[in-house]
Amino acid sequence: MPELPDIVVYLECLAPRVIGCELERIRIVGPSLLRSVDPPIAEAEGRRVEGVRRIGKRIVFELEGDLFLVVHLMIAGRLRWKKPGAKPGGKLGLAAFDFSRGTLLLTEASSRKRASLHLVRGEAALALHDPGGLEVLESDAAAFAERLTSENHTLKRALTDPHLFSGIGNAYSDEILHRARLSPVKLTQKLDDEAIARLHRATCDTLTEWTRRLREDVGSGFPDKVTAFRDGMAVHGRYREPCPDCGSPVQRIRYADNETNYCATCQNDGRLLADRALSRLLKKDWPRSLEELEARREGAERP
Repeated sequence: MPELPDIVVYLECLAPRVIGCELERIRIVGPSLLRSVDPPIAEAEGRRVEGVRRIGKRIVFELEGDLFLVVHLMIAGRLRWKKPGAKPGGKLGLAAFDFSRGTLLLTEASSRKRASLHLVRGEAALALHDPGGLEVLESDAAAFAERLTSENHTLKRALTDPHLFSGIGNAYSDEILHRARLSPVKLTQKLDDEAIARLHRATCDTLTEWTRRLREDVGSGFPDKVTAFRDGMAVHGRYREPCPDCGSPVQRIRYADNETNYCATCQNDGRLLADRALSRLLKKDWPRSLEELEARREGAERP
């Protein structure tokens, strides 16, 4: 799912292309995309774009007449800027937004179509799409600590909860927790002041650094290769690869469609966290340390 750094770069690239331009036509080809009926989507056509903004992981187009197009890309939704009149994009295409300068395509590379488009009228209606998460880069350490400890969740769950923190998802939460040297299953209300301060710094530094890196990668172009798996990430998507800081193999926890990556040495004193699926299967045979895990792997690989 595109997260805060990805959405910020999308907005920075969209702004010079669409602000001040008329949204000439909207071509919706994905039947599940449009989630609102009033006002009708046709009311957005012929309106000038006055601005773009971010609400959590949502992209908002501010149209004249107090109308707002709200795009939520979900996991597999992506935006692509093409020449005027470009086709919506084959099987992956959901919609095309036609401007005089070009056409913005919305695609989704998944059989489970989750991306959504809403047209709303007025700031009050727009506010209903805001989950209320704290904008960490716009807040101080005290506000971060208050929000973090307002409920007792694991750090992974807290960071990715859009009602607690804005724009952070599975990928960057892994990177934040690795930088902070904190276990993803540590409970928020068990952290001391020093750990909370460390987590706040890691969150700000990770989001700022990756926004800068993505911005530099795109340059004057458009972000056509938005992915949750980036070269240079410390742990996310790097299962069994060496941790860049200590060299230990990166570990994972899998649950349903989600995966958490972490370094047992850097984040959990060398102890493995239980993978729910495997720990149920192995029960008492579940390895408790990296050494035990590697010993079992070596034994399994011997002829």
